[in-house]
Amino acid sequence: MLYDNFPLGAFFRRLFDPLIMLVTLYLVLQADHEIFNRYYLLLMIVIFLVGNFVFEQIDLSRKLRNRRFLAFASDIFLGWIIIVAVLILIERSTGLRYEYSEHTLLIWVGVTPLVLLVSNMVAHWIFLYSNRFRVMRSGLIIGANKPGAAICEKLKTNPYFNIDIKGYFDDRDGGRRVQGLSGVYLGKVSSVVSYVLENNIQVVFVSLPIAAQPRILSLLDELQDTTVSIYFVPDISTFELMQARLDHVDGVPVVGICETPFTGLNGVLKRASDIVLSVFILTLIFPILIAIACGVKISSPGSVIFRQRRYGLNGEEIIVYKFRSMTVSEDGKHVAQATRNDQRVTKFGAFIRRTSLDELPQFINVLQGRMSIVGPRPHAVAHNELYRKLIKGYMLRHKAMPGITGWAQVNGLRGETETLDKMQSRIEHDLAYLRNWSLPLDLWIIILTVREVFLRRNSF
Repeated sequence: MLYDNFPLGAFFRRLFDPLIMLVTLYLVLQADHEIFNRYYLLLMIVIFLVGNFVFEQIDLSRKLRNRRFLAFASDIFLGWIIIVAVLILIERSTGLRYEYSEHTLLIWVGVTPLVLLVSNMVAHWIFLYSNRFRVMRSGLIIGANKPGAAICEKLKTNPYFNIDIKGYFDDRDGGRRVQGLSGVYLGKVSSVVSYVLENNIQVVFVSLPIAAQPRILSLLDELQDTTVSIYFVPDISTFELMQARLDHVDGVPVVGICETPFTGLNGVLKRASDIVLSVFILTLIFPILIAIACGVKISSPGSVIFRQRRYGLNGEEIIVYKFRSMTVSEDGKHVAQATRNDQRVTKFGAFIRRTSLDELPQFINVLQGRMSIVGPRPHAVAHNELYRKLIKGYMLRHKAMPGITGWAQVNGLRGETETLDKMQSRIEHDLAYLRNWSLPLDLWIIILTVREVFLRRNSF
């Protein structure tokens, strides 16, 4: 981003929070009269790596720049909980916990999030104060469209960029320009170069549509006769974007428009968290699984586990496990959704459906790599074939492994979807989850799911 051109901005984003954690640990060691040895040095290295990764994913500075203090504070504490959980897991799996003072680490764990909060706020205020003495850079927007309006609004409201937008250029008449552009209309695109030269413009944002490539090339050729910095803001609003990002193929730049969020390190992190949590939960609930299996077997004849074909990652068929809650096991071309007071549901089945206990065998699916703990809920194959023809972007939800719980379910969209509007809303929530995925979001959904189970909302 533009503010990363400044050393302080880059330092703030990459190193500030991990260094604060290390300094705090060292000060706590000194205050608690603990000897700094090679084990604490190793701990500091791990803290730096884990802390840098976690807070980079959460992106604390973005919310602070946007003056969302409560969201910023909650992200600090949530990120800190994740870091501490990872450190505990590492210490217990390696046996290093016996090399550290429990009293010292407890003080550090309690003090550090407060130090992070205060130090970030102080750094933020120092930056804003020093920003008053910096000379504003003058800028222009070329293209009166939605991306142009968006970039204009961000630059005007965010002091970190330190750019004064003078206005915008566009060849279209007033009726065809996007509404809400707060800048001044300065003229046609053909007048850009002369305006740049006469007014010492330093930054230009080109936000013309992809179809205007000849005009863009001509404009860029003319602007190369100036010293202006040029940024291209592609107008790709006609696409259904998901995890859009800049990338490259062996040095050739490309723009990713529709991609899974679980690539590279994100995929490793997602899978690792699924395995760790699934093993822990299955170990914890094993007696409950045995009890439910006995209840299903006693309550009605048939198999204990209901196996149903669903669509998984990339639309490939998978087999999903559930405790059988009905007198039938439908898995054909036509599958009727369960409804309230459904006669097919057994009495014991109604109980385990109402409490979501019928979903517990799906933790085995997670260990198999067929499902994730959090993700879009898998639908029956028959339902997929129906709704993919009725709802735009329906199949995009399969850019991730299906989940035991999801963003739609914790927002009141669990259970029967008897209308197309309800299914449409569920898909919108699923796609919103994929667009905005982060590990803290997964943990938050798990917390909300536990709350929903205890409150027994929208269950039958």
